[in-house]
Amino acid sequence: MNPVAAELNATLAARSPHLLDMLSELGQRIFFPKGILSQSAEAKAKAHRFNATIGIATEGGKPMYLPCIQKHFPDCDPAQLYPYAPPAGKPELRQLWREKMVRENPSLAGKHFSLPIVTNALTHGLSLVGDLFVEAGDHLVVPDQMWGNYRLTFGVRNKGVFRHYPFFNADNGFNCAGFRETLTATAREKGKALVLLNFPNNPTGYTPTVAEGERIVEIIREAAEEGCNIVAVTDDAYFGLFYEESLRESLFGRLANLHPRVCAIKIDGATKEEFVWGFRTGFLTFADGSRKENPAVLDVLEKKTMGLIRAGISNCPHPSQTLVLEALRSPDYPREKEEKFHVLQDRALEVKRVLGQDKFRQAWDYYPFNSGYFMCLKLKTVDAEVLRIHLLDRYGVGTIANNATDLRIAFSCIAKENIAELFDLIHQGVMDLS
Repeated sequence: MNPVAAELNATLAARSPHLLDMLSELGQRIFFPKGILSQSAEAKAKAHRFNATIGIATEGGKPMYLPCIQKHFPDCDPAQLYPYAPPAGKPELRQLWREKMVRENPSLAGKHFSLPIVTNALTHGLSLVGDLFVEAGDHLVVPDQMWGNYRLTFGVRNKGVFRHYPFFNADNGFNCAGFRETLTATAREKGKALVLLNFPNNPTGYTPTVAEGERIVEIIREAAEEGCNIVAVTDDAYFGLFYEESLRESLFGRLANLHPRVCAIKIDGATKEEFVWGFRTGFLTFADGSRKENPAVLDVLEKKTMGLIRAGISNCPHPSQTLVLEALRSPDYPREKEEKFHVLQDRALEVKRVLGQDKFRQAWDYYPFNSGYFMCLKLKTVDAEVLRIHLLDRYGVGTIANNATDLRIAFSCIAKENIAELFDLIHQGVMDLS
């Protein structure tokens, strides 16, 4: 093992031994090298005459660039676009995102957690967590209603084993009893579990109530007290899009510093929160289980994550980070974001109004939804994949078949005035096949 990695692991062994046990074999071996980047950082601070360290081209003391590209960024300083961004992201952006997290999540008050690390959006963040904590045979506690890409990231790539529980209970609320049963079984069998909490949920669009959220945290605490090491990951891709009664903040705040055997990780990003999907700018934030500040532990997690970023993509795109940073600084940001929120909220409420019509009841039920981008129909008489293809071929309507009964609808991309027609066409498709 590299001496730098061994040094990082020794810090964890002394300050958070349970966290060291949570790391995968790769997670234990990975480190951030003291090489070109650290030497370049030293040169940036001290090389007042010539700095011949970093691999970019300069001209007139500024980054070299092509005018045909720069013309699309007339208000941006070339120095904020073209050079490499730091491996963990632009410091100003990381700080502003942290301040945003604290502002929007009151339960973080008094908690200690890392400065967010910039990722190449949410999927990259999930992949980093998988590399750090999941190896072949590790168990992941995940509901049956989950984003399909988890299978590629944690199953195919990291060879983790999924332990599913039904997302909803008989009362159409979050299935706390099923979650507890599955986590308890995993805890007793493996002594380690990665818990994935995705709210607002993709594909159903459901966020738990405050009481359900508190029970989820208590279940995790109970499993930790029984001796299970838990990596609790909140996938907050659709954070902030809460339209009705539900939790209004991430469970990360309640999970942070919960128990020495719990490592809480928040994965979120500008991609959906700020409507910049193609910018691929996300964040990864750690909170260890110590109730006292433990900066050395958070520093180890940051350095290991930086090592994975360096090994995989070197660093995240600089232009995207700059534009997101400028948005967060803009005085127009709160008003503009609120306007877009209400557009999506109006669409969600219109979906519920339309689905309240009696004519649909023989064709489907629908899962509870109160947030996010999506909702799911539970078909009663036809196969979801057969219906999906029929809707495409006959009516030019695109939907997603999750399984034999569930059809996912992204109301986020359907104008409010078109929602009634959309569901009428889906209903007509069911009638055709019935």
